[in-house]
Amino acid sequence: MKLLLLDGRYPAAELAGFEVVDAPQEDVVAVLTMPGRPVGEELLAQLPALRVVGTATVGFDHVDVEAAGRRGVAVVSVPDYCTEEVADHTLALLYALLRGVVELDRSVARGEWDSKAAGPLRTLAGLRVGIVGLGRIGGAVAARLLALGVEVWANDIAPVARDGVRFVELGELLRACDAVTLHVPLTDETLGLLGRDALASLRPGALLVNTARGPVVDTGAVLEALRSGRLGGAALDVLSEEPPSAVPAATNLIVTPHAAYYSEASEERSYRLCVARVRDVLGA
Repeated sequence: MKLLLLDGRYPAAELAGFEVVDAPQEDVVAVLTMPGRPVGEELLAQLPALRVVGTATVGFDHVDVEAAGRRGVAVVSVPDYCTEEVADHTLALLYALLRGVVELDRSVARGEWDSKAAGPLRTLAGLRVGIVGLGRIGGAVAARLLALGVEVWANDIAPVARDGVRFVELGELLRACDAVTLHVPLTDETLGLLGRDALASLRPGALLVNTARGPVVDTGAVLEALRSGRLGGAALDVLSEEPPSAVPAATNLIVTPHAAYYSEASEERSYRLCVARVRDVLGA
């Protein structure tokens, strides 16, 4: 079986049994890709025998799922490979904002020794956190916050009752929560979900964490809200342009390089599970 490999990060050991090629051929039955190597109509048209496209990621917005569906091609991903890592990273970013960890570190690096260099600091105690998207990862974040005694509100397109979580409309969540964390896929509906108007509706001094997809948030509007003081802090693990041509910078802004998914175990798991699901489709 011929497999078109668009990304060299897939370990060779996982591909045993496939004839791996690096260019489209008519008898290719599977494609393995990653963000930055899109699979669209043009490529699909060159692969008449194709049966499945696999991506070792949670999201698959780099694959034209509709075009694949029209051709009877399955698309598989690994939405469950890094749930714990992303939930941990989300909480780490929230803590870092609350306690001014990054700003304090930067101040020490500048030669200062001032416990108030990051401005007023807060604790999780008494905080109300809003989770936008209560799927696997959002649910794991909620479980961590609830265990810490935090009041958790949530918004989801298909809310499922969860002990301790209050479901509300997005507008109410933004207006009422002290911190908001995003865990939604990138779709037509979520593109630009938090733009200028939505950010303006946040309560003054609110915190924002995005470990979902960059284009869900208007980064320029976030920078404006930080500089005006409307936002108390923001932590972005994802950006609309990765890597960015210009790194966004502002006081109380933390940017990490799309690293929330990463641990050695999760990286190995992502490739293994993706290839296994491709094999399942092929019956191999």
